[in-house]
Amino acid sequence: MKTSIATVSISGDLREKLAAIATAGFDGVEIFENDFLAFDGTPAEVGRIVRDYGLEITLFQPFRDFEGLPEPQRARAFDRAERKFDLMQELGTDLMLVCSNVSPLALGGIDRAAADFRELGERAARRGLRVGYEALAWGRHISDHRDAWEIVRRADHPNIGLILDSFHTLARKIDVETIRAIPGDRIFIVQLADAPRIDMDLLYWSRHFRNMPGEGDLPVTDFMRAVAATGYTGPLSLEIFNDQFRGGSPKSIAVDGRRSLIYLMDQVARAEPDIAIDVPAIPDRISVSGVEFVEFAANETEAEELAALLGTMGFRLAARHRHKDVLLYQQGGINIVVNTEKEGFAHSSYVVHGASAYAFGLKVDDAAATVARARALGAEIFEQRHGPDELAIPAIRGVGGGVIYFIDAGSELARVWELEFEPVGSGPGGDAGLTAIDHVAQTMDYEEMLTWLLFYTSIFRTRKSPMVDVVDPAGLVRSQVVEGWDGGLRLTLNGAENRKTLAGHFIAESFGSGVQHLAFASTDIFATATHLDALGFQALEISPNYYDDLEARLGLDPALTEQLRAASILYDRDEAGEYFQLYSQNYGEGFFFEIVERRGGYRGYGAPNAPFRIAAQKRSIRPSGMPRVG
Repeated sequence: MKTSIATVSISGDLREKLAAIATAGFDGVEIFENDFLAFDGTPAEVGRIVRDYGLEITLFQPFRDFEGLPEPQRARAFDRAERKFDLMQELGTDLMLVCSNVSPLALGGIDRAAADFRELGERAARRGLRVGYEALAWGRHISDHRDAWEIVRRADHPNIGLILDSFHTLARKIDVETIRAIPGDRIFIVQLADAPRIDMDLLYWSRHFRNMPGEGDLPVTDFMRAVAATGYTGPLSLEIFNDQFRGGSPKSIAVDGRRSLIYLMDQVARAEPDIAIDVPAIPDRISVSGVEFVEFAANETEAEELAALLGTMGFRLAARHRHKDVLLYQQGGINIVVNTEKEGFAHSSYVVHGASAYAFGLKVDDAAATVARARALGAEIFEQRHGPDELAIPAIRGVGGGVIYFIDAGSELARVWELEFEPVGSGPGGDAGLTAIDHVAQTMDYEEMLTWLLFYTSIFRTRKSPMVDVVDPAGLVRSQVVEGWDGGLRLTLNGAENRKTLAGHFIAESFGSGVQHLAFASTDIFATATHLDALGFQALEISPNYYDDLEARLGLDPALTEQLRAASILYDRDEAGEYFQLYSQNYGEGFFFEIVERRGGYRGYGAPNAPFRIAAQKRSIRPSGMPRVG
């Protein structure tokens, strides 16, 4: 499988783009004409730079408004094409993209267009070049790959072929099964892009909202299954027009791009086992049954404050690491680790971010396979020295440079608490009925959200929910959920667009993205609230106005409303069930804990309550930034 990406897909000048593309591991690059025109070197120099990076130029594009023109525009179109052929030969590429005509002067007619391409094919052949024809979704006469293929078929010239673009086919909801009838050797290149489902003008949608395969809502896998059935073996190239990508890190976007292609073709190969597909053999997406632990980095003072806060939620000090300044707090199936080491990665993370939940461990089917898949998809493997009596726990780098560890039941990893920790007895604390980690909420700059969405969905057996807007009094925060197929893993990704929101404040004060809150599950939140109150827990105080409106809006029994009000519990429901939420005060610069109870089949996260929770949190932030604990 040869991978390629168009220079228009990432930010920077041409040299920066090519460097990022090469570093990400692509085989080739499409040279977008505007990127070349803005470069201050000759075509030969560009070609040399590309080859020095170990890349090939898979395509020069685009050549516009060619077919079906009347004279004298037709003659001028051929003259323009000859100039582009000169340029291509200097660059060192043999393929040019011609997109369907959008000019108001263009004349319709399949045969007229085919005749133009037959002549263009003759001219290209004399130079050893090829021309691919692509149907733009908004083309004046040709907007469907089936019509474009018919023009190529009637042109009947070996130097004229078809270019397929997933966006142009899927945006118009054209049946992808029609692709299967096209001979694979007549497809010169396949361009890929995904996009969120938005009802808007096709051209505007295409030019501003495309994203990598797997990041949007279009059935790109179905498109590629149809392409694979044709026997096509040429490059798979990304052509992404996205305002966010144009302002992002070229290195990060390039890595996302290659990850998306490997993930896509891995899916296609598994869906089409009878078709020979040139794709690296990697483990399948990994099942996750839950969160094994969350680890905090802190100094001694902050560790004591965190321990006090955990104590008010019923956690007990259960064990101490045999060789390190690391403590384990437990309740139900929840493991919270507090690391105050003066060296190692935890300390480095503390120096940069302050007290934070810098790492968490996932319970997976196979830890080694998880790392193997993550490595193949371009994730950064995490390793650090460990003592002779310590386990080498497989791990990768995650959001904000944090760490994700992997624990499986089929190896010694499952005995980590027994092997590395010394029990300290029952310890103080009173069980408050917390049973498991319901979800982990990670906050990041909005520009990072697609990166981490693709990261989680490509490595783990997860599904994503539609994006929702969380209303903060200071602006919007975009939120999207990634869930394991069996519900064992729940991650909420929250993208902040400005520093005035609570999420944005957290990023600014923590110097980067990371885990902003942990939600613990309870089977009886009212009983839990009673236990917490006895332990000195200080719940986030919710405005009385919220409860008055809640009762009126949902028709709640006044007795239930009073229970909620007395315990500062928020409430939501849908057609499947009910949801209860209880929040801690802020810890540090915006981190907090949440306690939830799900009843029935409720699968949401209480999004309607977010504005009231955020307003209460902003009121409670103290100048010192630290919480009051009992």
